[in-house]
Parts: sequence; structure tokens; C-alpha cells
Amino acid sequence: MEIYCTKDYEAMSRKAAAIMAAQVIAKPRSLLGLATGSTPVGLYRELIAGCTAGDLDFSRIVTVNLDEYAGLPGTHDQSYRYFMDHNLFDHINIDIANTHVPNGMAPDPEAECARYEARLRELGPADIQLLGMGRNGHIGFNEPGDAFIAPTHVVELTDSTIDANARFFASRDQVPRKALTMGVGAIMRARRVLVVVSGADKAQAVKAAFAGPITPQVPASILQLHPDVVLVGDEAALAGLKGAGCLRCG
Repeated sequence: MEIYCTKDYEAMSRKAAAIMAAQVIAKPRSLLGLATGSTPVGLYRELIAGCTAGDLDFSRIVTVNLDEYAGLPGTHDQSYRYFMDHNLFDHINIDIANTHVPNGMAPDPEAECARYEARLRELGPADIQLLGMGRNGHIGFNEPGDAFIAPTHVVELTDSTIDANARFFASRDQVPRKALTMGVGAIMRARRVLVVVSGADKAQAVKAAFAGPITPQVPASILQLHPDVVLVGDEAALAGLKGAGCLRCG
């Protein structure tokens, strides 16, 4: 496992974007696993700048996203399809047909999960899978539970996740209670995993995930078993690892 401790969010975004950009340059037909949330926005902004400058070419790139809210159409400004279009896809030279996000409006969510899982297996393992991490250690929408769930599945969102995402909605009551999420199976099949974390509110989750036991109560802890994980975070988010003797910053 590689760990990069950066000064702040901007530096974290630049470092993570450099890792993602290197993958795009080395393999122009890469399959990229992408994530939503506030943490990767800076990374995506850096990739857009690289494409605008002519340094990055996404014309043959294929992407798969981790998750989508159940019950939100892709045109809803809080759907993850909208997020990806607005924060990345609309600003780079990617074929939108090569971008894959679960359909949150599917009439049968379980059938949609099975379809998406089959698509993931058809496309093959991601060359690099980008992950953020929730305050409770979730990855994608794989929430703490009694077991790791391997395939794409429907999940009931925990109160802590609903609380964390409420800031993006007009009220907490508007936050969807269910989501469709890639399971840990596809995440662990990725050739490389890139985890980005920022802020003191993530420090405890990071410590539990990477310096604690492997347990489904901390879903991200399963990444300890992956052969190629890169963790990029700012000093505040990685403070727990420093305290555990796992890290030196600066």
C-alpha cells in the first residue's frame, strides 16, 4: 500500500489527479472506476484542465460508476449521473455511451443491480478504481453491516450517511433512503484502487479502515486485502494513521 500525505485538499486533488492521468496516458483504452461526492471534485477539475490543455485524451476511455440513488432520474441535480456529467463528462472528450452509471429509476432495482453487475463483469476489472470514504467507513454505498456483500446490490442507507448527504438537498427528508451500489467484489477485482480522503471528519474512519481489524462494520477495511491500494489524503484526514505510527507527513 502506498500512502501520500498532502498539505491540504488542493494538493490532495493534484496528487490524485496525477495518478489518474498517468493511467489514462499509459493506457488510452483504460476502464476507470469513478466515484461521486465532494472529495473527488477537485481531482475531476484537474482532469478537465488536463484535457482542455490537450494533455489528456478521454476519447477511448470507458468508465463505470460506483452507485446511484434509487428513485432519482439522471436529470435530477442530486443524482450521481447528473453529478458526473456536470463535474466531468460534459467537459472532456469522452463518448457518453462509454460512461456507465446504475439506473436509479429502474422499475425493478434488484434486476437493475443484476444487469449492472453483468455489465461490470463484461467490461472486465477496472484498471483503476477511485474511492472516497464515508465517515462510517463506507465505500460506494456499502454500509457497515454483518457481512461484506460482493455483487451490485440495493442498500438501505444508514442515518449517518443520510445526515452526511443532507447538505446537498433542501432538507434531510428529501435524501433518498435507498441506493444501488457496486459491491466489494468489483471493487476488489480492480487492478488498482485509489482512495482519496480530506478533512478531520474522516480521520477516525481512515484509522479504522487502514490501522484496525478487517471487518464489515468498517467496509473500507477490506481494502487491506487488496494488492495495490494508493491512499491520498490531506494531513487532517490522515492524522489518525500518523498517531498509529503508520505515517509521516511532510
